[in-house]
Amino acid sequence: MTDDCPFCAIAADEAPASVVYDGPETIAFMDLNPINEGHVLVIPREHSTGLAGLVPATGGRMFAVAQKVAAALRRSNVPTDGVNLFLADGEPAGQEVFHVHLHVIPRTEDDDVTIDADQSPADREDLAAVAEEISALL
Repeated sequence: MTDDCPFCAIAADEAPASVVYDGPETIAFMDLNPINEGHVLVIPREHSTGLAGLVPATGGRMFAVAQKVAAALRRSNVPTDGVNLFLADGEPAGQEVFHVHLHVIPRTEDDDVTIDADQSPADREDLAAVAEEISALL
């Protein structure tokens, strides 16, 4: 636990949260600044600022909880035509609270939420070179 981390305080039951799942490794709660109604955050109880410091099994558990939350959202009265899972790792990626957290965001056909990026086809040789480099580092 880190003293100045708001998510550590929630995980330690020292700060208020609207909890939807409370497990030994992870906790899921409503986002205070939701993109849409039903927006949930899944966090590990143990502090890790980013993915690199997260125990892989805990990361897997976060996604398993997110999957259950997404299924529950679809069965709930929260408007949910689809679900986005989003994890920002590092400030340039948009991370604002530096405790790993996975967003579970219910989506509807008309919610006006967009992910705006300029995408264009990549050269196959460039893709192969980057894939080879990443693969060698795994």
